[in-house]
This record gives sequence, structure tokens and C-alpha cells, in this order.
Amino acid sequence: MIETARLRLVPCELRHFEAILGDESELEGLLKVKLTEDWLGFEPAKQVMSYSYEYLKSHPSALGWWMHLIVHSADNALIGLGGFKGEADADGVVEIGYSIAPGYRQQGLATEAARGLIDYSFSHPHVTEVIAHTLPETNPSTRVLQAVGMRRAGTSIDPDEGEVWRWSLKRADYAKESSDD
Repeated sequence: MIETARLRLVPCELRHFEAILGDESELEGLLKVKLTEDWLGFEPAKQVMSYSYEYLKSHPSALGWWMHLIVHSADNALIGLGGFKGEADADGVVEIGYSIAPGYRQQGLATEAARGLIDYSFSHPHVTEVIAHTLPETNPSTRVLQAVGMRRAGTSIDPDEGEVWRWSLKRADYAKESSDD
């Protein structure tokens, strides 16, 4: 589990995925939290959850480097998703992503979750770089990535979104950012 000042990022286990894909109210019992409206935050969420479940079933070592459920500690509420697109590659690069329910946006929680994911990543010596991708426009997600010290590092083509901006934070720059705090 990743803990920040206001959040708990709980690794999404197979039993959590099963509850999400079946009866979401079971997830409340498993996590002992309330579900916030629109906590999944995107469409087609169930399709993504099904893929993510199957991936974790066939790659159990990805637990911790896959999806996390974002819980707002004070409200004890599930407010979103975040995590990684798998373990770091051979070069030590790992990709993060996050989504916060509309009722919890504009409170710095996405930034806090992203910072938690980055801190977790760099607590592992083999991770050399954390990346992320956004739509190719200034938006709330680009502001989150800038706030956690990431820099735009070019573009790439996403099969679903088309051109996207690639964001990067290398370990050396993370160490510098951390020492500046």
C-alpha cells in the first residue's frame, strides 16, 4: 500500500477486480470504505477492469505495479484509480496513470496520488525513470504532472487516442526535486 498525507493507494487484487466486475457493493465490504459516485471516472470502465483483471491473473508478479484503488483517508471513501502500466521495463522505465472522481477534483488529490506513485517507484533502485502520457493539450492532467516535477519529453502515438504528449521524470531529477523541498 502507498500512503500519502490524505490518501491510501491500495493495490487492486484479483478479489477487488471480481467485486468491481460483479457487485461493486462487495468492494465496500472488502475495503471497508464507501464508494464515491463516479469513482471509476471514465468509460468504458468495465471493459478496462476486465482487461486489467485478466492481466493480473496471468501476471501475478505485477501486483503492486498495476492498478491501485485510491481511498480518501479522512472520508474513508474510494475516490479513484491510479497505478502503473506494469513493472519497470529492462531500462528501468515505469509508466503511471490516475483518475479521480469528479467530486474530489481540484483539491490537489491527483497531484498527491501521482507524487505517491513516483515516490513508490523511486524507492525501488531498479527504476530509473517514471513516465506518463496525456492528450496533446494543456489540461488538468498536464498541470498535475508539472506539479510533481515531470517534464514534457516529446510525443508518441497511442492506438486509441492518436498523438499524445510523453512526460518524464528521471531518477537524477527526482533526487534534485526532493532535495529542493
